[in-house]
Amino acid sequence: MQGIITEINSNLYTVENGGKKYFCKARGVFRKRHIEPKVGDICLFSKEDLLITDILPRKNSLDRPKVSNIDKVFIITSLKSPDFSTNLLDKFLLISYVNEIKPVICYTKSDLLNDNEKREIFDILSYYKEIGYKVIANTDLESISDEVKGCTVCFTGQTGAGKSTLLNKLDPNLKLKTDDISKALGRGKHTTRLTSLYFVANGYILDTPGFSDIDISKIKDEDIRASFIEFRKYPCIYKDCTHTNEDECKVKEAVKNKNILESRYKDYLQFIERRKK
Repeated sequence: MQGIITEINSNLYTVENGGKKYFCKARGVFRKRHIEPKVGDICLFSKEDLLITDILPRKNSLDRPKVSNIDKVFIITSLKSPDFSTNLLDKFLLISYVNEIKPVICYTKSDLLNDNEKREIFDILSYYKEIGYKVIANTDLESISDEVKGCTVCFTGQTGAGKSTLLNKLDPNLKLKTDDISKALGRGKHTTRLTSLYFVANGYILDTPGFSDIDISKIKDEDIRASFIEFRKYPCIYKDCTHTNEDECKVKEAVKNKNILESRYKDYLQFIERRKK
């Protein structure tokens, strides 16, 4: 039979087929072949032996979180408590680009902002929208449902941003555990312990544990450069321009003229430098 892996707990795999769940083990040969089943995998399994016998070819595959076959990634972005971070957002956009997954920026907790914070942060969000990214408020459940329909979507973002809370709003029957922000640490407490796949809004949504550090050390410089999609509007004299120390760089000029968001350019430089370390 064919099914989809919806949750992994230690060496036990939850496989769904026709609305039914089967709790399976994986063939020992997977380890020898260096195949690691992931949530989102389409697999072949025996319902009699409760054994996964094969993993079908993947559309894409991520290692952190360990998920596969993702159509879209919802970057759940808190605007306050935990604080808004363009650096973290740009890292998620980079990971999305490298894995050819369509990103959707979904912001939360806008009600916690004061007027000055709103003006500053919404100007930044408007920039992301203008350069081509989909930007949605977590309160716009209709738009979110439209994006999810017919897709496998990954919810990811910093801990405490509101991933599980949003899932509960989309389907109150889930009753996923949520928790308050740690005042001492200024960030969310981990409530999602496992990566789980839910059928919600006529699509599949992956809820993943939050994390605040993403390893980009293995990503090539040219891929980092290409992921900053607005840079393409400013072709440089040199085709291999790195937009760092070169003279007459059109990207640097665009930053100076405030046509490229300064925080985006700073993140780009940091990502390039981190790659070199």
